[in-house]
Amino acid sequence: MADQWTRFQESLYRSEELGLELDVSRMGFPEGYLDAMRQPMAAAFQAMKVLEKGSLANPDEEWQVGHYWLRAPELAPTPEQRQAIESALAAVKEFAGAVHRGEVSPPGGGRYRNLLLIGIGGSALGPQFLTDALGGAGMRMRPFFLDNTDPDGFARVFEEIGEGLRETLAVVTSKSGGTKETRNGMLAARAAYERAGLEFAPHAVAITKEGSQLHGASAEWLRQFPMWDWVGGRTSVFSPVGLLPAALLGFPVDELLRGAREMDQATRQADTRANPAALLALAWHHAGNGRGDRDMVVLPYRDRLQLFSRYLQQLVMESLGKRLDLRGQEVHQGVAVYGNKGSTDQHAYIQQLRDGPDNFFAVFIEVLDDGAGEPLEVDPGVTCGDYLHGFLMGTRQALAEAGRASLTISLDRLDAAAVGQLIALFDRAVGLYAGLIGINAYHQPGVEAGKKAAERVIALQGKVMEALRSAGRPLTALEAAEAAGEPGEAETVYHLLRHLAANPGRGVTRDAGGAPAEDRFRAA
Repeated sequence: MADQWTRFQESLYRSEELGLELDVSRMGFPEGYLDAMRQPMAAAFQAMKVLEKGSLANPDEEWQVGHYWLRAPELAPTPEQRQAIESALAAVKEFAGAVHRGEVSPPGGGRYRNLLLIGIGGSALGPQFLTDALGGAGMRMRPFFLDNTDPDGFARVFEEIGEGLRETLAVVTSKSGGTKETRNGMLAARAAYERAGLEFAPHAVAITKEGSQLHGASAEWLRQFPMWDWVGGRTSVFSPVGLLPAALLGFPVDELLRGAREMDQATRQADTRANPAALLALAWHHAGNGRGDRDMVVLPYRDRLQLFSRYLQQLVMESLGKRLDLRGQEVHQGVAVYGNKGSTDQHAYIQQLRDGPDNFFAVFIEVLDDGAGEPLEVDPGVTCGDYLHGFLMGTRQALAEAGRASLTISLDRLDAAAVGQLIALFDRAVGLYAGLIGINAYHQPGVEAGKKAAERVIALQGKVMEALRSAGRPLTALEAAEAAGEPGEAETVYHLLRHLAANPGRGVTRDAGGAPAEDRFRAA
């Protein structure tokens, strides 16, 4: 234990100012590893420095990457960008205050008591995480989310809102305005308002880019807030995307920004040992051999941080999951992220983490302040919080005894500033890790490929339906594909027709055969 105690002290990052510790002593760094990585880290620091000064970092769309300026507008490379950030923050605060005071109110009077957030990906994950981490009985509004294009999910949300729809403010977030999931959510919301005898526009707010499809369509809505080319969806939580919902719910947005800004300052240190984001990046690099060979299992021991692993899935996997490096060579990089919360996971997948394949490293997150007011003793001298802390320490030790790597982030308390710090810490680590492995963390060609493939499937559905109606008789999937001029798409056509036939009113019926090739579909 003495060796581990010495290693712990030598490896610990500790900041009283931030109220944060990062312990990488159980990541298995070999002797001299940090020194050996000094030159690659220097290059990563330089790349981050150039990025923050406004270099073109997204060649696909010729965009800068400016989300770091959101928490320190004075760092923006142009006066116009600084003014845009400061004006947007002031507008967010002014609008939220007006809603809280009843100056912005539903048609017919009263107050907005519900908040319906419509978005997907970063436009939903950031606000959802903030809501779960900071929310509670004191929220100024009740939050609801449409973050998919699931009709059943839509129905469940509107059923829960019920007669409160008149007092529900809808915020629609889409940079391009053309994201289909968000558009569909908006159309579902508009239809729900209309069914209730309400107009949608007087209840609606848009967060979008100037000139987008949504920007024009929302001209008559209550208000529009900006998104910018230089802020990506997965890093937009400190823009109006995250700050407007946070302000409307009553969270201290200035504290969120302060925490992120302080973490940014701490992670600009060129000394790796004094930089927690650099230590994180090097831990990921060592654990995965610079190739992402191990998954990252995020285990926060606090219910309020349960959604953090979901937030990190997009931040880390969309940023680092790349086929090509900066030289155009195929590398297939990435770090898979999953997790839930402690101590729940000790009754779920900890068994495999300890005794199964050694293909991961764990990220424990603890909050020292139990946040419960007067402690409840469940055993003499022992509280629920003591048990939670004990399970974390015990699980970490059990993994170490099995030779499994882990690191631990300790926060003094969980408040808005700490949440801002936590987001910024991983944000900066992602950028530095990308510099270490030589990939671009700020574009997402795979996401765009998926969107285009989905559009092709929807276009095929239209062709198949036209062919089915023209045939005037039942067709197999292969016959329908041939009639639509797509003979190589029989399997996709089968799935399309199977889905349509399962939903009455979609104009397709199915006569089941003994196998998929024998099923016949007809236009109803």
